[in-house]
Amino acid sequence: MSRPRGRRPGRRHGLPGLVVAGTLCATVPATAATVQVVIDGIEPGGGPVRVALCQGSLAEAACARGDEASASADRLQFTFQGVPTGTYAVAAYQDANSNGRLDRTGLGLPLEPYGFSGVAGRRARPDFAEAAFSLREPGGSIRVRLARALPRR
Repeated sequence: MSRPRGRRPGRRHGLPGLVVAGTLCATVPATAATVQVVIDGIEPGGGPVRVALCQGSLAEAACARGDEASASADRLQFTFQGVPTGTYAVAAYQDANSNGRLDRTGLGLPLEPYGFSGVAGRRARPDFAEAAFSLREPGGSIRVRLARALPRR
């Protein structure tokens, strides 16, 4: 996957239900595609943006492909190459305080900007089916808009 400037690939970031890991498979299957993920709604200078490509679930273990970039603009594009065709979802957040995780209230509401692919709701993590899209060769483009569940503190 291509990396915008300022990325630190290969770091794991603790986030229940959403993990960003910069690992790639060493071999690319014959039926592989490219996924371009455009993230909108970024708060410039507000900490890195982390994006994960999830397959089958939005659980941490299912979101093993990911990347991050510094919040240098209100829109960033991430490119994942060699992705096997199938059904995926995208989960993203902006780590406003750069602590490596999506901060939450005591009730579990996100305190930092976050978003999902598909018709995901703003108040709770969606089901995988709500955020899922079908990836076929040669690939596709997905747009995710980050938003806050609560006003900035």
